[in-house]
Amino acid sequence: MKLSQEAISEYERKGYVLVPSLLSRQELAVLDAATGDLVRHEGPEVMLEKNGRPHVIYGMHRLDPRFTALSRHPKLVEPAEQLLGSEIYVHQSRVNVKQYDGAIVDWHQDFGTYHRVDGVPEPRGLMISIFLDEVTACNAPLMVIPGTQAVGIVQEARVNEAAEDHAKAAKYRYDISFETLKGLVDRFGLEAVTGPAGSVLFMNMNVVHGSTVNITPLRRVILYLNVCAVDNRGTTFARPEHLAARDFSPIVPLDEDCLVKLAGA
Repeated sequence: MKLSQEAISEYERKGYVLVPSLLSRQELAVLDAATGDLVRHEGPEVMLEKNGRPHVIYGMHRLDPRFTALSRHPKLVEPAEQLLGSEIYVHQSRVNVKQYDGAIVDWHQDFGTYHRVDGVPEPRGLMISIFLDEVTACNAPLMVIPGTQAVGIVQEARVNEAAEDHAKAAKYRYDISFETLKGLVDRFGLEAVTGPAGSVLFMNMNVVHGSTVNITPLRRVILYLNVCAVDNRGTTFARPEHLAARDFSPIVPLDEDCLVKLAGA
């Protein structure tokens, strides 16, 4: 599957492009079943809400063959290679369950952590977001500042030791202060990324983004594959493997029906 020139131009201008309804209902059903199994997983890969419910499960492509197949799906791999001009590897993957009254994700760039903590040299990578549910203006959509891939790494970002989830994932996240955020929004604007279930977002890892609390009963599950060009590898190995890759092998795409064949797995 190749992106159109119009889609590539939008990515180059805004730093991201959404492809609506890229995955089929049958493929979503396989992924939904895999998510239902994975939220029962116990281990260091699981980050919990205050009430004990799972919020993020890292390393999904290493924990379940259905997510392994997703990471090698040509509908994702081919556009990613097209945008990066390179073969790719998975730097990090995760299931994000945005449930009622859960955690916020403060404003940040993925490259802020990948560069400072993991030693990834350049922002030649993508956050690929797969909407398992419809994402609307109501159920805490991802918010992004378009064009911020052009500003490079935000030097003012800092680890926030007062963050609610600092003891877990946030201890590696470089949050952007309100003052810096306001300057970026004044300059570039602000958008919410919404779309039907099965939509896929391809976003440069330098784009500033965040999300707020879901105060609705509407579930919002997004699956994330963060990929890099194969020669843009982490060098520090400061984080465990479910947070930062050790395997830099280029992804070999599977057949188009790779997920459907796993129905009932």
